[in-house]
Amino acid sequence: MTESAASMVVVEDLWRSFGAGPRTVHALRGVSFTAARGQLTALKGRSGSGKTTLLNLVGGLDTPTSGRITLDGADLSGLDEAGRLALRRDRIGFVFQSFGLLSTLTAAENVGVPMRLRRLSAVEREEKVRTLLALVGLADHAEQRPSELSGGQQQRVAIARALANDPALIIADEPTGQLDSETGLAVMELLRAVVHSQGVTALVATHDPALMAQADRVISLHDGTVSRPEAEPEAEVAAG
Repeated sequence: MTESAASMVVVEDLWRSFGAGPRTVHALRGVSFTAARGQLTALKGRSGSGKTTLLNLVGGLDTPTSGRITLDGADLSGLDEAGRLALRRDRIGFVFQSFGLLSTLTAAENVGVPMRLRRLSAVEREEKVRTLLALVGLADHAEQRPSELSGGQQQRVAIARALANDPALIIADEPTGQLDSETGLAVMELLRAVVHSQGVTALVATHDPALMAQADRVISLHDGTVSRPEAEPEAEVAAG
């Protein structure tokens, strides 16, 4: 099997610069890596290292200055805005540090939002919502609103919502940043279990060593470049 076939995400010589002239800021500088199918890959690095910028590019929320991103065999550079929107809707699930739940909706309704956008029937939607809430251990909290849930429970709802449209990739930016260490670890363990049981790929940005221990692989970013651990094969992780 070729590297591209074995990988869900392939990033090649990725640059993202902001500004022009002497004030240009290079948020990413020649980043290359792969993320394997059905694995949880953690991106570690201090604030400003480029983690969020990288996730935004892989998730189609931003476009690179140069370089190439391939997601499940599709070259993102060949997509227009409508194509990137469809990619985000159909192939990617997002989990945010701030949970991103709609306060006026119940847990079940929040999970069902992506399915409504794809116009699934009410019967299909309700059945899948029940399945996903059970998967994240919240079957008994379907009718509660975010304000009635703990931080950890809200993030579990967010994970269920990210799985609503059967994504190939889950992108999570500091998903435990607003949780205490014990709850954060429980959420990360859940995310890892979901990745392995559902066969999806996850890219998770974190700076917590305890959470990195839950990952199948850790990629370190420093000032917009990838630092290659000694154990990493050169062909898998590189920086320009």
